[in-house]
Amino acid sequence: MRAADGRREIVVGIDPARDWRLPLAWASDEAHRRGLGLRLVVAVPSSHQKRQVNGTPRTTALHQAGLEALAAGTDWVRERHPGAEVATALIEGIPVPAIGRLSHQARMLVLGSRHLSRTAEYFSAGSTVVPITAQAHCPVVVVGNPEHITQRPPYLVVGIDGSESSKAALALAFEEADLRGAALRAIAVWQPPVFLLHDEEVALQAQRRMLSEATSGWSQKYPDVVLSHEVPIGHPVQELAEAAEHALAVVVGRRGRGGYSGMRLGSVVHGLLHRAFCPVITVPAG
Repeated sequence: MRAADGRREIVVGIDPARDWRLPLAWASDEAHRRGLGLRLVVAVPSSHQKRQVNGTPRTTALHQAGLEALAAGTDWVRERHPGAEVATALIEGIPVPAIGRLSHQARMLVLGSRHLSRTAEYFSAGSTVVPITAQAHCPVVVVGNPEHITQRPPYLVVGIDGSESSKAALALAFEEADLRGAALRAIAVWQPPVFLLHDEEVALQAQRRMLSEATSGWSQKYPDVVLSHEVPIGHPVQELAEAAEHALAVVVGRRGRGGYSGMRLGSVVHGLLHRAFCPVITVPAG
């Protein structure tokens, strides 16, 4: 996360039409742990949109609802963390690019989730989680479920596949585990191919070696983080979701950027957004 060291804010998207307390709680607690500022953001349509039947601008009510949500959210955060540094922004425009632009300066971007099915996701005008996650230039945290703080010791899960983005995910996962006093389960899932050219044990040994090399040196940097290595056999989404069932969060890397539509997203990340029962943190490479 060295490239983000100068970024001093965590940005959280607020949807006035839905309960924003779960993502806001995650974001405000994270800002408090890291000593960062918190920015609450509501995106509303541009003011030049068509007028309603009664002649008033369509966005007037949305602006007012947005302002009220920002005010209520600010009060809620300051009750939770007195002295918190809170800023707000009511921005005009289509939510995906409007919020996505903030990822250039943010340390993290936090969003709530409605747990839409894949079909509903593509046809819902209010679906912003997938395209923003695909396009963001900083880690994105999707909070559709609360952290599981009853598990002892608390732990996080990080998925490792040897890619540059999974290395970035590992760096953030260690950072998070250290901040929270949590253990870290580093998981490299091996999915058997249709045609296996080598012995299964050879393939598993290669996965174990990759996992060991990827995590090498991190325990020296974070000596208080208890690290475990796991190489389960199965589908990555299913195995990671099951491992994270009682986790504080699951952390995965995200390869590439979303295209024009912003809907292109790796199958593992996309699957976890639907399957995981804890916050999902996606980290872009570099």
